[in-house]
Amino acid sequence: MTDVSELRRQLREAGRYMLDNELAWGNAGNISARVSEDQCLIAASGTEMGALQDDDLVLCAIAPQDGQAETYRRKPSKELPMHRAVYQVRPDVGAVLHSSPFYGTLVACSQLELPGDWFVEDMYYLERVARVPYYHPGSQALGDAVREQATKANILLLQNHGVLVYDSNVREALMALHTLELVCRMAVTMRSANIEPQPLPAETVHDFLNNAGYRPRREWP
Repeated sequence: MTDVSELRRQLREAGRYMLDNELAWGNAGNISARVSEDQCLIAASGTEMGALQDDDLVLCAIAPQDGQAETYRRKPSKELPMHRAVYQVRPDVGAVLHSSPFYGTLVACSQLELPGDWFVEDMYYLERVARVPYYHPGSQALGDAVREQATKANILLLQNHGVLVYDSNVREALMALHTLELVCRMAVTMRSANIEPQPLPAETVHDFLNNAGYRPRREWP
């Protein structure tokens, strides 16, 4: 049985970590965690990532019944459609983080390609990165666009908006987000400094993902 109080603690700590490590700023961004097959906790609208309290985390249905009115003591983040879309099509996902960190957002506002073959954590967390076209934040259109890409990657660059990262639990999603921001920073720095990257050979990446023993390799469609 999921310990909801423990999930709340993890989300609070994740919000502080994001703010302290420049992975979020102010009240921009939102985070969630799966409680069960049917429910998730998500940050309330307007909350600050670095100052989340237990009552800032709202329990929501992952797939609400058609026509059924939803009432909450606190208003969930307007990005709830995006989080729901991921949980609905990815039963393996336990946490979703959305933010607008400087370098990740810079890359999301460009067509810069991100590598998945530079170093260990890069190979592990950035094996698949996909882009989502711009739709207004909080719109169902954005949720639908995320749903279309969610089975293809664990990191989404939201065009001219920010990033969306999801993984098996809060800790893994947080590490993926931090790795993403580091790789974005490296990519931008290399380009501005005219440094030519030296990626690992494709066979080395394949061997790492299949045999390094970090965890079983994800199954992709």
